[in-house]
Amino acid sequence: MNDRTVGTLYIVATPIGNLGDVSSRALDILAHVDRIAAEDTRHTQKLLRHYGLNCHLTSLHGHNEQSKANALLERLLAGDNVALVSDAGTPLISDPGSQLVTTVAAAGVKVVPIPGACAAIAALSVSGLPTEHFVFEGFLPARAARRKKRLVQMRSETRTMVFYEAVHRVMDFFNECQQVFGD
Repeated sequence: MNDRTVGTLYIVATPIGNLGDVSSRALDILAHVDRIAAEDTRHTQKLLRHYGLNCHLTSLHGHNEQSKANALLERLLAGDNVALVSDAGTPLISDPGSQLVTTVAAAGVKVVPIPGACAAIAALSVSGLPTEHFVFEGFLPARAARRKKRLVQMRSETRTMVFYEAVHRVMDFFNECQQVFGD
């Protein structure tokens, strides 16, 4: 390791749909880090271009996270500051990044959240459902039998439940929920 101070990993929330929803603090971090680890670099490049930012991007997704976590840790230990972003919303919330944060935190590197949009909370806030207590399940299994088994396990849950679902499966998901939970 060189004489530079150890870097910081920033977990930066990005806009869910409207590029104007990004915080000024997030833009400042993205403008000043040495590298941005992005779920999809093409998607993140659109945000950076919109705000006239230019930063070195590296991909970090479910298929390469373990190897990238170690490489990014080396950069952080060498003094680079790194931002982690997902395609939309808060990284690690049903998105890649947990292996990176675990690896970096275990090495004693500082991890700083830069709060912003979270799709689950945004949807819950306008749902009209009780918000005092809720359960976030994220994405259920893609296979119908496993997904239905999980829904059956949650049948007695009394709190508001929040799920993520792919657009192409959402109607099947609604039908399965109606079968398991009723009207």
